[in-house]
Amino acid sequence: MLNLAAAKIWLCIEPTDMRKSFDTLAARVREHLRADPMSGSWYVFRGLRGDRLKILYWDGDGFALWQKRLAKGADLALILGGVALNAKRRMRYTRVAAMAVAS
Repeated sequence: MLNLAAAKIWLCIEPTDMRKSFDTLAARVREHLRADPMSGSWYVFRGLRGDRLKILYWDGDGFALWQKRLAKGADLALILGGVALNAKRRMRYTRVAAMAVAS
């Protein structure tokens, strides 16, 4: 279970090779962000196409890595905000085709 209560979230804006795992992602946090990957913060990495993401965090006794493949149109902000992406989405506005009025 992911707990956002006391975590800072850092988003790596450069695309990351999604084959990377714990140690390589932790090294990237140290080298590029100059941060401590064991600080309890979350480090979010996204793939080149933007459809995959990984979250690396220290859970007290080791690194945890959470991975997600996003469906088309899914939004990272929704996921981090706790919105379930499997919920049915409704259109808020539908354009009605103009109907010809007979005179």
